[in-house]
Amino acid sequence: KAPLVIVDGVYSMGGDIAPLPELSAVCKKHRARLLVDDAHGLGVLGEGGRGTASHFGLEDDVDLIMGTFSKALGSIGGFVAGPLPVLGWIKHFSRSMLFSASLPPASTAAALASLDVIEREPEIIGHLQTVGQRWREGLTEHGFDVGQAKTPIVPVIVGDEYRTIMFGKALLEAGVYTNTAVYPAVNMGEAILRTSCMATHTEEMVDEALEKFETVGRKLGVIT
Repeated sequence: KAPLVIVDGVYSMGGDIAPLPELSAVCKKHRARLLVDDAHGLGVLGEGGRGTASHFGLEDDVDLIMGTFSKALGSIGGFVAGPLPVLGWIKHFSRSMLFSASLPPASTAAALASLDVIEREPEIIGHLQTVGQRWREGLTEHGFDVGQAKTPIVPVIVGDEYRTIMFGKALLEAGVYTNTAVYPAVNMGEAILRTSCMATHTEEMVDEALEKFETVGRKLGVIT
């Protein structure tokens, strides 16, 4: 039996991208199969938003790709893509599929409509990358720690949980929404504000949010 290596394409808290070329090489060396959970890569990375494997040109080297319709596609449900014999096995033996209901037609149609938009308007993904880079670089220039983020998911690492919570509340009062992530969502002592750029954000919105981050961050001592 071949071992199965399972990895996120894009890490949901750090916004960093899995080193798929290195992982793929290791899997080939040890005759292992590679499954990429691309929940946060689909619609964001790769040609036409095809995800992390496409981003690295490794679509033929990844055995299985799974993802969700609830992120970039704005619906519910998910998928697994791979060789037909494997998918047939999953259909017959996956407990989560056997004992759950089918997707509502409206949700399926919504996901398909989102895919149509991505294919028809590829510039959306280019704009998303532009505002994401502007956001990451702006935060770094203001003195915030964004870790190894390489995608529109950008963590602002604060560390202290109380300060992180207060930072998030103050930003919300200033008109900027963030997700506060503390233990156990992240490691103890590594609390973050999880921020995400969207394709509907403009560069002006990004700049306004950066100004508010700097003002509130200095007031609370997150940056000096």
